[in-house]
Amino acid sequence: MRDLVGASKPLRTCVLNNQVLVQALTPRPRHGFFWILTVTACLALFGPIASAQQLSKRLILKDGSYQLAAQWEVKGDRVRYLSSERNDWEELPNSMVDWPATEKWEKDRAAGVPSPEAVALDKELAEERASEEAKSPQVVPGLRLPEDGSVLLLDSFQTQPQLVELQQNGGELNRNRTQNIIRAVVIPIPLGSKQTIELDGLHATVQAHTPVPSIYVNLQPNQDSADASVGPQQPVQPQQPEQPWDRFRIVRTQGKKGKRIVGAININPLGKVSQKQTLVPTTCVRLTGGWVKVTPTATLEPGEYALVELLGREGMNTFVWDFGMDPAAPANAAAVKPGVTTSSQPSKPQDLQTRPR
Repeated sequence: MRDLVGASKPLRTCVLNNQVLVQALTPRPRHGFFWILTVTACLALFGPIASAQQLSKRLILKDGSYQLAAQWEVKGDRVRYLSSERNDWEELPNSMVDWPATEKWEKDRAAGVPSPEAVALDKELAEERASEEAKSPQVVPGLRLPEDGSVLLLDSFQTQPQLVELQQNGGELNRNRTQNIIRAVVIPIPLGSKQTIELDGLHATVQAHTPVPSIYVNLQPNQDSADASVGPQQPVQPQQPEQPWDRFRIVRTQGKKGKRIVGAININPLGKVSQKQTLVPTTCVRLTGGWVKVTPTATLEPGEYALVELLGREGMNTFVWDFGMDPAAPANAAAVKPGVTTSSQPSKPQDLQTRPR
């Protein structure tokens, strides 16, 4: 007995009574056959049920609910229907059926009108999407502000819009916020003297390439977390009045002896504090999600600038967000470009210094 090679099917030959017999080898059934049989049985069992539910009608009741039915018939004051869910005949009073609503649903389905559930779901999804988008406003197509607070500069490098994070500058960040506000009682300098607010270096790390950069500010989301990280629990202090949302301004700094002067503080002999800065005319627009947009009203000349937080009679926050304007400057590192989420940008400095509590 031997197998023939090269045939379309394996063949086996044997000699019986001097006659050559040729037999095709048939594979024995294995477990795959039983698996196919099981799948076929499942389709035969559950397929008609799913198909029946998809093709079923709605018998709408007056209380707003409905029954899925393949068919129904009215017999006197009773309605007999074939339930698509339970695959059995059931009955209910004719007075419970909202026939106009049932007929309208059938006509709408035939015309391809979305069901009320689909309309409600689309509306809910649209509201959720709008709520999420409100937390992160779009500044230009493809660029959205993050949900968490930060200070971002909208730049344009080689005609491409980019968001660049501005870091808070002012030396070592002091956790004691009461020392960050310019007041005569906390600045140990003689009365009738003058002190300047200075930043190290002649140039900021971030350089804007567009002469009219917009700055987006949102410090509120970090307020609670920053307060919680100050240290051990302190006695409850009287609540401070809320600062106006449009308290941010752009200041042009002056270079002197390797430093940038943001502003000057003057204290007269009576102890009254006054401050002087070279303010740039700006506009402030309140956006959704707690964001404020600060934009200069005219083109900025090449030079060094800073975003400052004015606190009314209390003074000015000495921790600022510095930047420069230089069209010939190289690209900013870690700039967020269209199509890239702002969550990929570097982490923000710890404990943004805003105002005293």
